[in-house]
Amino acid sequence: MRRRNLLAAALAGAASSALIPAAAHADYTTVVDPATTWGTWEGWGTSLCWWGKAYGNRDDVADIAFTRNTVPYNGLQLPGLGLNIVRYNAGGGTTKPINGDSMVVSPNIQPSRQMDGYWLDWFSSDPSSASWDWYADSAQRNLMWKARDRGANIFELFSNSPMWWMCTNHNPSGNADGTKDNLQSWNYQQHAVYLATIAKYTHDHWGLNFHSVDAFNEPSSAWWTAAGTQEGCHFDVSTQKAVINYLRSELNARGLGDVLVAASDETSYDLARSTWAGLDATTKSQVSKVNVHGYQYGGGRRDLLYNAVHADGKVLWNSEYGEGDASGLSLTSNLNLDFRWLHPTAWVYWQAFDGGGWGLIQADEGAGTTGAVNPKYYVLAQFCRHIRPGMRIIDGGEANTVAAYDSTAHRLVIVTTNYGTAQWINYDLSKFGSVQGDNGAVRRWATDTSGTGDKYTFHADTNLSGKRFWSDFSANTVQTFEIDNVTL
Repeated sequence: MRRRNLLAAALAGAASSALIPAAAHADYTTVVDPATTWGTWEGWGTSLCWWGKAYGNRDDVADIAFTRNTVPYNGLQLPGLGLNIVRYNAGGGTTKPINGDSMVVSPNIQPSRQMDGYWLDWFSSDPSSASWDWYADSAQRNLMWKARDRGANIFELFSNSPMWWMCTNHNPSGNADGTKDNLQSWNYQQHAVYLATIAKYTHDHWGLNFHSVDAFNEPSSAWWTAAGTQEGCHFDVSTQKAVINYLRSELNARGLGDVLVAASDETSYDLARSTWAGLDATTKSQVSKVNVHGYQYGGGRRDLLYNAVHADGKVLWNSEYGEGDASGLSLTSNLNLDFRWLHPTAWVYWQAFDGGGWGLIQADEGAGTTGAVNPKYYVLAQFCRHIRPGMRIIDGGEANTVAAYDSTAHRLVIVTTNYGTAQWINYDLSKFGSVQGDNGAVRRWATDTSGTGDKYTFHADTNLSGKRFWSDFSANTVQTFEIDNVTL
């Protein structure tokens, strides 16, 4: 997340080293191998806070994010991203005092980053009582509905902080000491009640079902402090155990046994592995999906996290990623690393609309304005418009190539990033049964991360030669190829 200056400083070296996951080399051939598969793709997504609060009533931003239509925007014709996963944030703040107590607000948090919560006080857990306000957070909720109406089909409920009145210092930005828990021990279960009640109310009243619920956001990190710039809360691993078990119980008690418990949204691959190892077998049995954030960038052992999670039979998502490189070169390099070593079945960008290079499209949430389209928007389009839910992720043959196969449409998708120097790349599809294309044609799209050339530009200039084809790559470009009539 963009606002964590401590994180940015700590990971600056990792971010710079992430630009080249595999060094550029001379013209080469990659052999795509359908025999190696890393699971069925669930989809691409985004978190709605804080841009949902700012722009949730705008149809154009919903069309850009959640359809694959061509969308008019600021004089451009944008290729809609077709994101199908939505992470909805349950806020932790209210302005209503309780018996003389009021929420404590960090001096450094902007109003646009304060998310309204639904549970106003501790007097009643009955969602129909005056202790609950189901009209709060209307804009983020409206964007969630707009996403649903445009085809999004996986919704995850997550929390950055418990309700302020559950916190030791009544501050949903964190404790005075970021290494200490800010959730009162007698509210462990209440935090689970809060999330389970939202999931149930959403099911009963809002025409939408949450696929999963995650009670934490980077819980082991130490930057969630009372002077922070956003909502956050530290949770020791022992506290996470308690909350996870309460959450599973509370969901079950409301007839939501099919809603998955996800955990723990740690900031890095290595920290996620440590937290997962720290959970006992009983707690692990309550978790169906492991979420991790991608803020370790080019560092960390993605492979070891995958091995640990896969050995326990759990689903693995990269549930949040972002950085300030507007070009998209960092984004595509880390996507390549994730597909090669982490093997997630879903990938979620932090905020589609955000300031500077962090947004796919530049935006000022506080002012409610949106601006320029960053090249990284078109880079992400190279992946998410083509690698679609239900496809199998297969071995692209080398570290800079991602491949996916649609067994229903008999379509092969290949996305390659070329770093550092112009070169030809040859694609060997000899491990497939038959490769015909569309009368031999291969569809090609290209993006130049410098922002001066192709911007998700379609080219009808590539053809098969038997079970091979090749393409010329400029330096630091991303290309996507679709080959139809491919059988295993």
